[in-house]
Amino acid sequence: MTDVRYALLDPTGNQTVLVESPVPAESQPLIAGQIMEREPDAEQVGFLSPRPDGVSMRMAGGEFCGNAAMSAAVLYAMDRGIREGVIPVAVSGTPEPVSVRVSGLPDGSVRGTVSMPLPLSVKEESFPGGKRYPVVRFHGISHVILESPLPRAEAEAAAPVWCGYLGAESVGLMMYDRAAKTLAPLVYVPAADTLFWENSCASGTTAVGAFLAEKEGAVSLSVRQPGGTLHIERTAGGLYLTGTVRFRYRRTVSL
Repeated sequence: MTDVRYALLDPTGNQTVLVESPVPAESQPLIAGQIMEREPDAEQVGFLSPRPDGVSMRMAGGEFCGNAAMSAAVLYAMDRGIREGVIPVAVSGTPEPVSVRVSGLPDGSVRGTVSMPLPLSVKEESFPGGKRYPVVRFHGISHVILESPLPRAEAEAAAPVWCGYLGAESVGLMMYDRAAKTLAPLVYVPAADTLFWENSCASGTTAVGAFLAEKEGAVSLSVRQPGGTLHIERTAGGLYLTGTVRFRYRRTVSL
């Protein structure tokens, strides 16, 4: 057994464990699973390591996660007494670090704005049974935009099949209601063996913004999700995702 220190943060309901103890990459899925058994509210686990100008993070399944990147920046800033600033975060699933602007709020939470990676492609793709859906592909994760939502059980059965069919490292099924501006995100990460109806999904919200921008050009959109609201903005300069993060606690456990 070994002692593992981690922090739990709440970025718009998508509760995220950030492991601060060094853990080899090959052991991370196992350690993540053990931690999530102890933290039933957690939806994902990232593993931190220092870098000269910020922080580096690998998700347990090697995927990209915008909410975890925001959380890593907030934890870094909190530990260094940075109330406002820009933190570079190197994240698994994307080749370049992302920049996260953090700003403390009066209620003790922190607003974070992530300069999100641009999609590799945004286009309709074919699925089993001859159906076609818009797919927004990023490094590390591909999101299927479903404006006609699938029944819950059907979506959960489809996610692993579609992940393999798309040849994606991980996949999100984004049930988006354009009129109500609401999103129900289902995310499957095979390397971590997780399938979650997430309370919020940063990369999925970004995928919705990128999808709409293909048709509408610039987009500035607030999207309500079970855990709260994320804002996505598509400008000529890039894709910017804004949410809030609340630090919950740190723990050290023997695993």
